[in-house]
Amino acid sequence: LLRVLGIDPPDHDLDVWSLTDLVAFSTNASGGCSIVDAITAARENAKSAREVTSSEIWECLNTTYHALAERERAAKRLGPHEFLAFIEGRAAMFAGLADSTLSRDDGYRFMLLGRAIERVDMTVRLLLSRVGDSASSPAWVTLLRSAGAHDTYLRTYRGVLDAGRVVQFMLLDRLFPRSVFYSLRLAEDNLDELVHSPQSRIGATAEAQRLLGKARSELEFVQPGVLLESLDSRLAGLQRTCRDVGEALSLQYFHVTPWVAWSDAGQGARLVGRQGEN
Repeated sequence: LLRVLGIDPPDHDLDVWSLTDLVAFSTNASGGCSIVDAITAARENAKSAREVTSSEIWECLNTTYHALAERERAAKRLGPHEFLAFIEGRAAMFAGLADSTLSRDDGYRFMLLGRAIERVDMTVRLLLSRVGDSASSPAWVTLLRSAGAHDTYLRTYRGVLDAGRVVQFMLLDRLFPRSVFYSLRLAEDNLDELVHSPQSRIGATAEAQRLLGKARSELEFVQPGVLLESLDSRLAGLQRTCRDVGEALSLQYFHVTPWVAWSDAGQGARLVGRQGEN
């Protein structure tokens, strides 16, 4: 679990309570990866962008944030399940409100783009945690449940559980919204809308477009029967793609450029260079 979430494990052994504290409530030891950290950051981001955030979304985030302390105390009395169920419900509420109250403008496209890339990364992390497991291991069921894919998988494959089919479903399925292929295509479509180049006579004009298109096409034409061959290297490549796409988007849309200003305008005046947002 810690490996999937990108949290460095502590030196001491963890039981269910200390693990829950680290993953759910920690505000310093997990490098910003805990649930409380994520909700706090989401609220601060929404607060700084109130002019483009709907009131319903803000109320959802703000109410969730202010309920965290009480929910944490209840979790320590009753167990973590109620807290996690509360967070799951609030996350679903946020997604529904975003879908029903936000205009389909560039801000909405950026949200879908970021969510799609995050889903690729998390699905790949889940699959990496199962590399090396036997084809009939019950851990594959755990993986499907973790991705919210268990029921859909059973309907698709008529209840037959097989490692190869699980990998195929999570990587290649064109209809399931958390599969890697579906998420890559969604990210690519939204980035195409953001680039706004309907008259372009060449293909990808931005690095992030090229990276997403390359990853999507490699999955689109791979033979399903060879997915388990070198699965770890294929998944590692997808992780690198997510990282490189994030860096390319930061440079393209949120990059920082140096600016020059005078410091101490008296006789000892000197030029200093600083970093400022473009």
